[in-house]
Amino acid sequence: MHRHYRRLLAAAGAAVAVTVAAPLAFAAPQNGAAGGKGDQAVEVASEAELAATRPAFKMPFECGQVWLGSNWNGHSPAHSIDWNHYDSNGNPDDRGRRVFASAGGTVLESHYSTTTGYGNTIVIGHGNGWQTRYAHLKTRAVQKGAQIKVGQKIGQVGATSAKYTLSPHLHYEQIHNGRTVVAVVQGVTWHDFTKRNQTSNNRCG
Repeated sequence: MHRHYRRLLAAAGAAVAVTVAAPLAFAAPQNGAAGGKGDQAVEVASEAELAATRPAFKMPFECGQVWLGSNWNGHSPAHSIDWNHYDSNGNPDDRGRRVFASAGGTVLESHYSTTTGYGNTIVIGHGNGWQTRYAHLKTRAVQKGAQIKVGQKIGQVGATSAKYTLSPHLHYEQIHNGRTVVAVVQGVTWHDFTKRNQTSNNRCG
């Protein structure tokens, strides 16, 4: 009888423990649900981290040149910018124009990609998880491992790709911890689906 009573008490205690523990177990996921305050807090923290560590990226072009940037719907990866230059008559004259480092750092990649559509590609690491990618280049002027300064020539605009037939332009990405993010160039934020002219202040002395 006493053994049976002790077993009943133990079972009841376990049921109470499960009842008490269950709401605690589900509390954290509910706070982080889509659209909840948890997500907003994470997003704010992420943006604050980006702002705190992001290098002062410049346009990757000669001082005073005006380039049309386009962050178009469906561009892959999202947040990347295609840069084009036009002559005084409005005709494209991108091919062969010099490309300069957007910020100083170490060349992490310099190769012709046969597995992606990037063609001649350069990736520069800038520290704190930041990188920039420059793709479809006609030529590459730096090799992997090179230490470079902001404004140093790294290549020329082209239209190279192992997968696509392209018109000349520079494909440009700002990457943080392996993820392409919304670019900030010379203090200007390039939100998705933006198309605008911008004047380079790189190499202005």
